[in-house]
Amino acid sequence: MKRLSLTLLLLAALYVLGCGSSDDSSSSTSASGGASCKQGQLATEKQGVLTIATDKPAYPPYFEDDDPTNGEGFESAVAYAIAKQLGYPPAKVEWTVEGFNASFAPGPKDFDFDVNQITITPPREKAVDFSAPYYKANQAVVALKDSDAAQAKSLADLQDAKLGVQIGTSSLDEAETEIDPSSRPEVFNTSNDVVQALKNGQIEAIVVDLPTALYLTAVQVPEATVVGQFGAGSGEAWGALLEKDSQLTGCVSAAIEELENSGELEKITQRWMSQAAGAPELH
Repeated sequence: MKRLSLTLLLLAALYVLGCGSSDDSSSSTSASGGASCKQGQLATEKQGVLTIATDKPAYPPYFEDDDPTNGEGFESAVAYAIAKQLGYPPAKVEWTVEGFNASFAPGPKDFDFDVNQITITPPREKAVDFSAPYYKANQAVVALKDSDAAQAKSLADLQDAKLGVQIGTSSLDEAETEIDPSSRPEVFNTSNDVVQALKNGQIEAIVVDLPTALYLTAVQVPEATVVGQFGAGSGEAWGALLEKDSQLTGCVSAAIEELENSGELEKITQRWMSQAAGAPELH
């Protein structure tokens, strides 16, 4: 009889716990993998604040006026939309500077997530976490208008061109794999160095992601043209970068998925990245 009473007490306790769990989950955003993401109450770098990182300078069309805090530009808008989904209004969002190459280096991070056109790759995933993708970008070739490279109609036409890329970017791998140049592309430390080398005639063309190529030819190097894009149909997936095994990874992914399902992410993409569809394709 005592054994039966003990069993009934245990069942009752489990029932109460089950009900409590159900009530708690109803006030939370559900993350991928079943984690609970209570709005505005996440285990962030600073309590009650969401810290987002990006590089400096922060270029259009991803950011406007080199100011991530204004909500203007594709990645600024995406970041604030994610923050809103997680329960952090603009007043509870802080920005910090993190260099592109430093972002995916192993070790602790002083931010909650980073948005900086960072392609999700298996080697990087060994050192950091990535959210669900928020954009897919093709690569593009930019060349001075009066150069032979500017006349290229195919990837094969670029094999003998002297190419330049920024170190640490996936553009180097894509250039070597897709274009298969006769000589290895020149590698530069920063995007500014790549652009300056093109202006100085040290290289004939540069390989960058397509949205950046459009900005370069419109603002930084108007004497250059977008020769074309490649990788169409696959594209490189960009994700928010987080510290390895971050408790926030599932929550940020869930927020992006909600933005995608609601159509909000598409609206942001169309507003800031619509020009990307017009560049000719290279095969």
